[in-house]
Amino acid sequence: MAVERKFISEGVRRARVEKYLTKELKRAGFGGMDIARTPLGTQVTIFAEKPGIVIGKGGKVIRQLTQDLATGYGVESPQVDVQQVANPNFNAQIMAERLANAIERGWYFRKAGQSVITRVMEAGALGCEVILAGKLTGPRARVQKFIRGYIKHAGEPSRTIVERGYAIAIKKLGVIGVQVRIVPPDAVLPDDFRLVEEPPIKEAPPQLVVTEIGEDVDAELAAEAEPIPDIVEEEI
Repeated sequence: MAVERKFISEGVRRARVEKYLTKELKRAGFGGMDIARTPLGTQVTIFAEKPGIVIGKGGKVIRQLTQDLATGYGVESPQVDVQQVANPNFNAQIMAERLANAIERGWYFRKAGQSVITRVMEAGALGCEVILAGKLTGPRARVQKFIRGYIKHAGEPSRTIVERGYAIAIKKLGVIGVQVRIVPPDAVLPDDFRLVEEPPIKEAPPQLVVTEIGEDVDAELAAEAEPIPDIVEEEI
């Protein structure tokens, strides 16, 4: 029972830390995090579109983040590392935040959702799905989905190859939840196979075998041969 409580407490702490970083690093393009235990403490890796904002002038922001994680969230000896996102179009969390910001600025939800999908697919992704839930056009809440390409919803591939992001757009009518799922171009699909043609087999040309017969063999063959009778012309 104690082990189960430990796992639950670790999951709750991780969710709280992710929520805190999402709020504090919104301007930096927060793209997710990774927490790993090390012999020296806890390694917290932050993925951001703009690492300079996360670090701050003279490292002021990153020192404040480290202190807050240690005192406010119980992270043991946190060591914060910042990495830049190579291509933000393939980061589901960044695209979800962009979509939520566009909806808050007044973009029509269909135009905003299709714009995000088009941008992700043109960058080379294998698939993209956008889910909007809330009061989109009136007082009644509903769910709107946009999908293009290949998306896995169940099984092990849905947890290993699909990138997920979640954000919230605050509108006058209420809160709109934004979910973005992306299959990056380097993902290995479980049902993808290709037929490889074998090269044609080159047959070796026939070789002419020449056997040389010695003098002894010639003599034996000549002895065994029947003599040819002489032709005698008879006078008529």
